[in-house]
This record gives sequence, structure tokens and C-alpha cells, in this order.
Amino acid sequence: MQSGKILRNHYKIIDTLGSGGFGDTYLAQDLDLPGKPKCVVKHLSPKSSDPGVLTIAQRLFEREAETLYKLGKDSDQIPKLFAHFQERTEFYLVQEYIEGQDISKELTPGKKLSESYTITLLKGILSALAVAHQNNIIHRDIKPENLMRRKSDKKIVLIDFGAVKEITALTTANKPGKTTLTVAFGTPGYMPSEQAIGKPKLSSDIYAVGMVGIKALTGKNPGNLPTDPNTGNVIWRNEAKVSNRLANILDRMVHEYFPQRYENATEVLEALVFTNSLQPIPAPITTPTQVKTVLAVPSPQKQPLLISTPTPIPVTTQAKTVLASTYNTNISIQKFKTVTVNVRGEIISHSPGKAEVMTENLGNGVILEMVKIPAGRFLMGSPETEAERIDWESPQHYVDVPEFFMGKYPVTQAQWGAIMGNNPSGFKGASRPVERVSWNDATEFCQKLSEITGKKYSLPSESQWEYACRAGTSTPFYFGETITSELVNLNRNNSNVNLHSHFTYAGEPKQYGQGTTDVGIFPPNAFGLYDMHGNVWEWCQDVWHDNYEGAPTDGSAWETGGDSNRRMLRGGCWYLYSRLCRSAVRGSNVADNLNYIRGFRIVSSVPVVSAPRY
Repeated sequence: MQSGKILRNHYKIIDTLGSGGFGDTYLAQDLDLPGKPKCVVKHLSPKSSDPGVLTIAQRLFEREAETLYKLGKDSDQIPKLFAHFQERTEFYLVQEYIEGQDISKELTPGKKLSESYTITLLKGILSALAVAHQNNIIHRDIKPENLMRRKSDKKIVLIDFGAVKEITALTTANKPGKTTLTVAFGTPGYMPSEQAIGKPKLSSDIYAVGMVGIKALTGKNPGNLPTDPNTGNVIWRNEAKVSNRLANILDRMVHEYFPQRYENATEVLEALVFTNSLQPIPAPITTPTQVKTVLAVPSPQKQPLLISTPTPIPVTTQAKTVLASTYNTNISIQKFKTVTVNVRGEIISHSPGKAEVMTENLGNGVILEMVKIPAGRFLMGSPETEAERIDWESPQHYVDVPEFFMGKYPVTQAQWGAIMGNNPSGFKGASRPVERVSWNDATEFCQKLSEITGKKYSLPSESQWEYACRAGTSTPFYFGETITSELVNLNRNNSNVNLHSHFTYAGEPKQYGQGTTDVGIFPPNAFGLYDMHGNVWEWCQDVWHDNYEGAPTDGSAWETGGDSNRRMLRGGCWYLYSRLCRSAVRGSNVADNLNYIRGFRIVSSVPVVSAPRY
């Protein structure tokens, strides 16, 4: 196709980017948009008049278009599809142009790159590939030339899905009346044996990614490495300086026998993250002595409400972790199931959900997962018809919340230890929420994490917290009208019967909390957040106000006026009643106060991933 040619009076060809067995790829300009931005035009031109070949070509074209559209919506590491069309027997795809260079420019022959670089590279590739694998899609041609390092944010972008096939299509391809799509696509050295005979698996992509990692460590092309004559496995360790931990992961990725490999990209990501997880430090749990202290919620009469709360347990041992030498971010799509209950707390339905999750490696196998919360408008506060509501949850008002990331769980003791180097908690457990931390402590954690990672972390605003908790619901709890011990960690066994007319909420049965529990063991909400009700009170950024008169409506924290000595708490805790775990409940305490019913979770803006360290 000549430079200067215009397709459909819309796309002007600028240059040729490449040619392949099924067609050519061109750099073009979109003439209809301001500034005439660049785009990529893929031209599929079957060199045959055979109806069977043309049928296969058309099916390949439609499948690629469907795949790119689906994947481009779910990940910023896969080019978006802008348009696709057919002219006679010619097929065209118009895709997002990725400005940058492919990583073959980084993986130069003879240059051995560091283990930290290789791990970062693998995670970048796998985070993109995980989206494809979660949709049951095999790339089939992963190699350095198809891995772009985007200039703007240094992320790895997975390009050229020209050989993509869905597994469902492959399994039905040879049935009577079907035209086979089982064709051997791939690049020698990166293509495993099962793919070479036209039977690729998701794990075939894992083989290719492993070979990219081995090339980075050894400086050698995969085809130049010897293989074991008995097993067929690649022999490479003697060519690289690498830890046994990473070498074992790579050996499994490139195992000749595909059932011995990791099954998909998510499994490899988990192996890279969880190879040396922090172990819980045992500590005895004693029965708390009951004392009168100020609860984190003022009473309806604007006076602090006195509730019997446990005496903090002394800390005798600190959790010790070693910080990683680098901090890496990956984005993946995670799937989960939510539940809905009736007024008696019986589960009446399950619903699938998925969330975009940013994973930060804090070192020693400790990770921080941040869930992407979409922008939206919600009605903040409780309606007058909601049982057990309190006046300071009024007036209800609409808030427009911009997109942000929020901790999938409350900050755990392992995460706190990785950043702060200690563990103040009374109920010990690496996966339990950290407690006995003040608002000042939580703010210091955010500051240190921001300094280490280069990203801005903070406590959530009160409106961010409620918006994220509700996840589109308007019921008292994100499960529905009530909660139970199967859904939330909370307590009913409290002696202050005279303070409240109802211990249980709506029709829920009694249950008894015995301390904090590991995060993530109860069902999530529709955004994919866990433990938003119960377990520990969670500090927010705002200062206390008696009501919402004059509250911000843009999702920001309310830090002017009010009682500047008190900071907001949300979500209830394991020790208190169900009514204090509602989505709309507002609590507060002085900024330097701590108790082992209080923890926190954090938020961040949309991340910018830093380039790997060579």
C-alpha cells in the first residue's frame, strides 16, 4: 500500500511498519480527529481465491477484532481497537498507536541484565497477559518484538494478536462442517512443542514469557541455548547469575512438558509475589479487662458516648520484615463473587464481579493490593427511614467522586511491618488488620509508603470511604438489609444493654466477635473491597462535623471547620454492634488515640508505573 493512500476518506497511510504471512501493518493518521493523531492499520490480504482460505481469513479477522475490542477495554497494556472493516476480500483493523520501542532494543545479544530488571519485566508482561488469559485467549506469538515499552509511562504493552485463537474455537475446529483454525503460529525459540504442532495452551504463552526472561538474564537468543537430550528442557542456568527462587520459577515456566508449567499468567504472578511471605508471629490472646473509654462516635445529643471497650493488649514482639530493593506495580483483573441476603440474613443470590487491581510489591513476599474504584455520583448519608440511624448522618446529599484506588483490605500487620518495621497490634497475625494505630500513625504510614514507592498514598476522605463501601447500593449494608456472622466480623456480646434498644439489626441472629480476623475471609462488595463492615474501625482524613451541612460534594476530605482535634472513623469493628457497622455510620476520635478496635485502609490516585531499574 502506497504512502499517502487514504482509506474510507478517514485513515491516511504514512509508513509501513511490518509485513507478515497474512498481511501488512501501517502507520497512519486519523484525519477526522483534531491534530490528526497517529494510529495503526493492519491489512489482512489472503493471497488466494480459494473460498476455504477466504473463509478462514475472514474468521481470523473477525476473531481478532472481537478479541482486541474485548481486551482493549479491560487493560491499558493492550492496544485499543478503534475500527474494523472489509473491502471486497481485503480486511482492515485500526488500532491504538503505542509510542515507544519494543524490548528487543533492551535485550541486546551478549548483554546480561539484572535479576531485578528481569522480575520487573516478567511482571509487566504477565500483568498484560493475565487479562487475555482471564478471557481464555492465547496470544501465541510472545517475543521481544511484540512487547512494546510505552514511552509515556514505561509500561509493557502486548501487541500483535494476529495469531490469537479462543480455546473454544480450537476445541470445535475439527468437527464435521467446520474449517480448522488449528494452525502452527509462533516464533522459533519462543514457541513450545505443543504449539508447533498446532495445539497451543494458555501455558504455551507462559513458555514464551519464560524464554523472554531467560534471554534477559543470559543475553542469548533461546535458539542458541542447549537442551537436555533426555527431557528436552532448556539448559540455561550456567549462563546467568540468578537466585534459585527465580531460576526455579523460570524452569517451571519453560518446562518442555506443558502440564508441568504454570497454567496461566495469574499463577506466575502469584509465584513471583508469594515465594517468601511473612509468617504470623504468635502471641497469646488474653481476655480483655473492661474499662470505660470514649467511643469513636458522639451521641445524638452531641456528647461523647461511653461504651465499655477492651483494654489494649501490650505488644511483646515486633513483626520484622526486610524492605525490597525495588518497588513494582502491576495491574491485573481479578474476579470475585458477591452475595445478597434477605431481612433474616439468609443468602438469596450470588453475583459475579471483577475489579482492576494495582499490586505493589513491598518486599519479602508482602504485597499491597489497591482496587480501582470508578468515578460516580452517590447519595451520601442515611435516609430517615433507615433503622437505628443517627442525626449526624444527615442531611443526605449527592457527591461526585472521581476515580481512585482503594486498599482491597484494611492495612495488614505484614504490610505495616514492611513499611514501619514494627507491629503495634494486640491480636497478632500477618494477615490480620493492624490495630492500636492512631490517626497520626496511619498518616505517617501513608507518608513513608509514598516516599518509598513514588506514588501518592493517603487516608480516604469520608465520602470516598462511603462511596466505596456502598458500591452502588442504598441499603444499610452492601449485602442488603442486614448482616450476619457469615458476612462480617462483629460482636453482639456486650454488657451495655441499656444504651441501645436493639443489639441485632433487622432480622439478623445473634453472633459474638472474639477479636480481629484475617482480612478477606468474608464476601466482598461489588467493587471487590473486603471488610468494609466490621473487623476494625477505619480512620479517614476528615475532621469531625456534627452533620453534613456545608460538606464537600466533590469527593474531597472535609478538613476545615468542625472539631479539628477529632478525625473520622468508618465501618464499625469486631467489638461493637451491627447498627454501628452500617455504610452510613460516622464515628470519630482524637488523632493521637489508639485502641485495638481501630485500623485503617488507604487510597491512591491512578498510578504511574516507574521504569525498571537496570
